[in-house]
Amino acid sequence: MEIWLVRHGETLWNAEGRLTGWSDVPLSALGEAQARALFPLLAAEHFDSVVSSDLRRAVHTARLAYGEPERRLSALRELDFGKLEGLKWTDLAEPHRMALLEFEGFQAPGGESTARMRSRVYGFLEGLPPGRHLAFTHGGVLRVVLRDFEQDRFLPPCAVVGLDWTRRRVLFVRGGEGLDGG
Repeated sequence: MEIWLVRHGETLWNAEGRLTGWSDVPLSALGEAQARALFPLLAAEHFDSVVSSDLRRAVHTARLAYGEPERRLSALRELDFGKLEGLKWTDLAEPHRMALLEFEGFQAPGGESTARMRSRVYGFLEGLPPGRHLAFTHGGVLRVVLRDFEQDRFLPPCAVVGLDWTRRRVLFVRGGEGLDGG
């Protein structure tokens, strides 16, 4: 099974360095342009299913980059940052910043743990039938999967990660400095 994961385009909150999580913020004009720029890459491919997080920044990215997703799923949402939601990275207490950088074992006050997010994301991905699948999702989802594939990294808006899910192997990463596809 092959899965392509796409991080949504930029939002104003991303640009401001805010923790977005489950807040349903729209794409910025730049985010819309980033999503449209993915169209040539994705349109050249065939996928057996196209799904999206149910948050509008992911759904809108899907529409602009490929077309209407077949399903919108809460399982593909970003980490719920609870009481930290909407705060700027620079305004976070040092222990929260360090825990978020470490990522493993993180849980925001009143929010979701990274272990719980992993469980819901993998619960969906493991249930996909054999084939090629395209999923529009969030940075935290890409990070949790890449950590498990031994390639932990932060990826920018509209980054695309191709995975050989069966062999637990990263096929490619497009987006971000020094990465394939720039």
